[in-house]
Order: sequence, then C-alpha cells, then structure tokens
Amino acid sequence: MSEEKVPCVPGLFSEENGVARVHGSRCTGCGTPYFPRSAACHNPDCSGSRMEECSYGGAGRLWSFSVADFPPPPPHKYDKPFVPYAIGVVDLDCGLRMIGQMVDQPSDLTVDARVELVIDTLYHEDGKAFTSWKFRQLAADAARSH
Repeated sequence: MSEEKVPCVPGLFSEENGVARVHGSRCTGCGTPYFPRSAACHNPDCSGSRMEECSYGGAGRLWSFSVADFPPPPPHKYDKPFVPYAIGVVDLDCGLRMIGQMVDQPSDLTVDARVELVIDTLYHEDGKAFTSWKFRQLAADAARSH
C-alpha cells in the first residue's frame, strides 16, 4: 500500500500525469503573472486590473538560492532529523518569479541552471506525505555543476 499524498495547502498547486502546476492569476490588461492568486493587478504601469485565473508550471532558471542550515521554527514542519536544504528564487519561462525549496542538494546547485517545477514531499505526519511545490535542477545542468 502506498503512502497517501496530501497537499500542505489545498488548491494552491496540483499534479496531473507527472506535470506540476501552481495556481495563480494573470492580468489580462498587462499580462503580469501572480502566484498565489491576486484579486487586483499591482503593476504600476497597468491602467486596468482585469484578473483571470491561470496555472503555471514548466521550466525556468535558478536566479539565486540560499541554504537553510537550521530547522525552521514552529509552526513549520519537517522530517527529523533536520537536513539542510536550499531555497531557490526561480524565473519561470512564463514570466513568473517564484520562491521554493530545491530538491537537489545545495552543493549540487548552480545559479542560472535550468530547473523545473515539481511536486514533492515536504514532511511526513500521521502516515501521510504532505506535499508542496519545489524545484529540481534539470539533468544537463546538474551534470555541469560537478
């Protein structure tokens, strides 16, 4: 029997047929993407604020990252023992800039590497795997960093 996977925040992201998506919005007036969803456009150059729901996924570039080398304080949850991980800032090809945990070991990451959005386990509790969006360095860029 496989472990039940549960999103840590229902409705914020999904995965179908192995394709990860986050659910946000986009201004139809200026095209500015938002995650999570926004009720109004915050682009100062936009004269209108016509928002539509939109989902984002795919690949992008790792703009920067930082290493979390100490456990986060409550109410954050993590599997014990704590293992340091990287938090990346990613510019997706669709124009959205996101922050997310990296699947790769911090020592394997390279700024400007191609990465992809994935859904992965954040922590385990009560026999369930709680999932969130994360990013994984694409194989060609991962091989280059070694």
